[in-house]
Amino acid sequence: MLTDLQIAVRAADNKGATAPVALDVAELFGFADAFLIVSGSVERNVQAISDGIEEALNEAGVRTVRREGREGGRWVLLDFGDIMVHVFHEEEREFYQLERLWHDSPVINVSEMLEVAAS
Repeated sequence: MLTDLQIAVRAADNKGATAPVALDVAELFGFADAFLIVSGSVERNVQAISDGIEEALNEAGVRTVRREGREGGRWVLLDFGDIMVHVFHEEEREFYQLERLWHDSPVINVSEMLEVAAS
């Protein structure tokens, strides 16, 4: 059975997301267990990635708690309770550098999630 994070990673990859990074924030952030951070190259790509992730998780029975920023297509935040997904336009991701902000959080290996999907 796929975890919510695996579903989100695969959905993002299917929509052309780049540079996926997942962080285990459970110890540092009381509102979620993991952050998934991905990039899109243009606003429409950011929107398509966020729509694909939301659709895949909703189909798996995971309810969207909150969605912010979709209209602008620069930084979309999707809150699914246990995981929060940040879909950035490449420029915004470089500017905000969430990975650096949360550098104390362990990194979750997403490449294994993608390798299993390719098998």
